[in-house]
Amino acid sequence: MKRAAASRKSRTDLARVRTLPYGDIVRNGDAPELTPQMFAKAVARKGLKPVPRKALLSLRVDADVIDWFKSQGAGYQSRMNALLRAYMEAHK
Repeated sequence: MKRAAASRKSRTDLARVRTLPYGDIVRNGDAPELTPQMFAKAVARKGLKPVPRKALLSLRVDADVIDWFKSQGAGYQSRMNALLRAYMEAHK
């Protein structure tokens, strides 16, 4: 069972971060510089409905096929989706 996010201890060295000047926190060397091209591609989504990623579908599949996918462990539906996507891409 997953623990609640609030119960996890942060790995951030907060004592060190609190001593940094604000400008040093903003200019994080690990983060890429934001370019005008990045901003041009940005889409403001606040207040809009989320873009649906997947559709709910009721599909009749042979029991042995389902049993085999389930026997492969968690994520069997995602693996089935990946196989269907690969087939679709190959037959475009």
